[in-house]
Amino acid sequence: MTRVLGLVVSSCGGIDTRLVPELAAPAAERGWRLAITLTPNAARWLDAAGELDRLCSLTDLPVRWESRLPGQPRPHPDPATFLFAPASANSVAKLALGIADNQALTVLGDVVGAPDVRMVVGYQVQPARFRHPAWRGHLDALASAGIRAKPMPGTWADLLPLLDA
Repeated sequence: MTRVLGLVVSSCGGIDTRLVPELAAPAAERGWRLAITLTPNAARWLDAAGELDRLCSLTDLPVRWESRLPGQPRPHPDPATFLFAPASANSVAKLALGIADNQALTVLGDVVGAPDVRMVVGYQVQPARFRHPAWRGHLDALASAGIRAKPMPGTWADLLPLLDA
């Protein structure tokens, strides 16, 4: 049986050079079937860097960043495991507050707290974010829903073992 990984990506520094070689390709090499959803800005960044086609080549499913139209079939199966990485401070805050203003956050928001879904969030934020009074509350809200949130490691692929833990 093929394991489906819902890989969700927001616009953070490094996605243009690190996403494919350090996260998406290693996940595919570990046997994950990638159901990739990008924030609109992440799609723009990857397209401008010429990396969108490389990302698309790692999966047999469409890479999405826009919602489907009524009557269109769902393009992805329902993953039991999600990795949201890298996740910007803005996207982490929206996810914690239940704000789903783009396809990526809608996909994640629909499964927050689901008992049969595992989610890991690898956030990439400026150090000053840790001093913001709301930041700890956002991480606590995610943790209360069973979501593991961790800072992005030096090597992005180091998040992948958390998917099986």
